[in-house]
Amino acid sequence: MAITSANQLELLQTAEAVAREKMIDPDLVVQAMEESLARAAKSRYGADMDIRVAIDRRTGRATFTRVRTVVPDEELENHHAELTVAQAKAHLDDPQIGDEIRDEVPPVELGRIAAQSAKQVILQKVREAERDRQYEEFRDRAGTIINGVVKREEYGNIIVDIGRGEGILRRNEKIGRESYRNGDRIRCYIKDVRREARGPQIFLSRTAPEFMAALFKMEVPEIYDGIIEIKAVARDPGSRAKIGVISYDSGIDPVGACVGMRGSRVQAVVNELQGEKIDIIPWNEDQATFLVNALQPAEVSKVVIDEEAAKIEVVVPDDQLSLAIGRRGQNVRLASQLTGLDIDILTEADESARRQAEFAERSALFMEALDIDEMMAQLLVAEGFTSLEEVAYIEQDELLAIDGFDEDTAEELQARARDRLTALNEAALERARALGAEDSLIAFEGLTPQMVEALARDDVKTLEDFATCADWELAGGWTTVDGQRVKDDGVLEPFDVSLDEAQNMIMTARVMLGWVDPDDLIADEAAAGADEEADAAEGPEAQDDAARV
Repeated sequence: MAITSANQLELLQTAEAVAREKMIDPDLVVQAMEESLARAAKSRYGADMDIRVAIDRRTGRATFTRVRTVVPDEELENHHAELTVAQAKAHLDDPQIGDEIRDEVPPVELGRIAAQSAKQVILQKVREAERDRQYEEFRDRAGTIINGVVKREEYGNIIVDIGRGEGILRRNEKIGRESYRNGDRIRCYIKDVRREARGPQIFLSRTAPEFMAALFKMEVPEIYDGIIEIKAVARDPGSRAKIGVISYDSGIDPVGACVGMRGSRVQAVVNELQGEKIDIIPWNEDQATFLVNALQPAEVSKVVIDEEAAKIEVVVPDDQLSLAIGRRGQNVRLASQLTGLDIDILTEADESARRQAEFAERSALFMEALDIDEMMAQLLVAEGFTSLEEVAYIEQDELLAIDGFDEDTAEELQARARDRLTALNEAALERARALGAEDSLIAFEGLTPQMVEALARDDVKTLEDFATCADWELAGGWTTVDGQRVKDDGVLEPFDVSLDEAQNMIMTARVMLGWVDPDDLIADEAAAGADEEADAAEGPEAQDDAARV
């Protein structure tokens, strides 16, 4: 079959038909035809030749052209597709490196094999264009809800027809034990869209917290309009969920708006989620208040927050413990996900027993260290004294404020505390030196003898060893492993050394050793200060947006 003998407009008609069917640009199909005809021409004229085909977009006429490029003499390799400047002078008046010489060649006859090869090239290009179109379309729809039809099931995964493509709903993204048959309509959340060799992969979900948030956005106009915002969602898919909402209009109750008239709005979401129970909770910037709301329906007596460890202790009445924890720990687990904090729940009896144990322990410490009777030791603990350092170096007026303490008693107590601390420090230094601690570390400002001993036991014996430590190795911290927060114990953590204090001591040691230039530190601090001022100038709303990102 020769191109010249065929109806030239048939090429354009075929391209338009394929493009319409696959919903791609007709020009892409024509380009695929041009490439396939060029490949067939090379098989006729020789693979070393640079044959190019151009199809006129109006008439459909295919023009076959042989192209030769002008290259330097030393780079000439392919005599069929390249020529030197001297050779090019026979065709051009003033040839330059990179110029192209084009000669039209006769159209080729497409045999059965060449035609089949051309067809394969066109199909491949069309498939690639179709995949690119699908990826670009669904990439922009990631994070939204889509309706589809169940097409088939493969090993527990559901293949969903979503119009111009297919999505996959994995087994672990389905709610509970829900099952579907071919032809069932299904609503899913587009969780991720990835470009892969076999085509775009569209991953769907019905268990993602974002799915619930998107459903509420569809059912509650105030959320769609931005009057109400969903701040946090925690789900146990198919069983129970908690959602934190806030209203930016004082006249609109966020919880009532989400529930709707006679529960119509929330019931629509519940029905879509296979009866999943939903607790709608008012958001509060105060973590303790928000947590009390999140633990509903349990009552909370007291909340103690450790911000550095991102941990929180909740004290509840004895009869509220099972309600606060929930069946199989569901209630406290969802509250933890909602607030982003680790939650320890104690009963009032447990908390009272712990306080009594701490009281007795501190009383015994003062009785033994200061050689005083139990009543006086308990008086010190009751007034908030927790260590010998506080007794030794606090203003004397603080001790005189305790009932029954006169000036002589206060002076005697402080003298005993200082003597005891001196003895303890000397003993700690002896043990530290015995462990190999050097004077450079012992003399470092900010480290007590007990700290030096603890460092020496951890094989940190010189100032150089100390300067190579990380801040969390000294002060401790938290690491997330497989979604669980794991505690990292710090060497100096028992001495209440914070991360900031650890950082400052480590940097001071590095400056003393000459590892860090003090001028660089000053420049870094100035840059950090400028960033903080810029953040403050942007306002709290911009900072909140940055934090969410």
